[in-house]
Amino acid sequence: LRFSCRSGGGLVQPGGSLRLSCAASGFTSDYYHIGWFRQAPGKEREGVSSISSSGGSTWYADSVKGRFTISRDNAKNTVYLQMNSLKPEDTAVYYCAAKIGTGYWSPNGIDYWGKGTLVTVSS
Repeated sequence: LRFSCRSGGGLVQPGGSLRLSCAASGFTSDYYHIGWFRQAPGKEREGVSSISSSGGSTWYADSVKGRFTISRDNAKNTVYLQMNSLKPEDTAVYYCAAKIGTGYWSPNGIDYWGKGTLVTVSS
C-alpha cells in the first residue's frame, strides 16, 4: 500500500474547519480500513475515525461525532476527513493509517502509517 498524505493541517481558530486527505493505492487486499489517529501533547495516540474499503462502514470517536466526517472517493483512491467545529481539544498531530482486515481501530493493529500532520486549534 502506497500512501500520499496531504498536508491538510494547520492553525485554525475554534469553530473553524479543516480537511485532511490521504491517497492510498497498490493495496492487494480487498478488505481493509483507512482512517486517522491523533496524538495530543503529553497524551497517548487515539483513534479518530475510520472507513471500510467499500465505504459502507464508518467509525468515529465519541469526542468527534457530529463534527467530523470521513468519506472516500474510490475513483481517486482518496479518503477524506472533514473536521468542523474544531475545538482546542482537537489540537494534535493527526496520522493517516491503514489496517488490513477486521478488528478494532487501535494503534496496535495498524499495518501502514502515513506522515503526521499538525492541527492546532487556538485563538
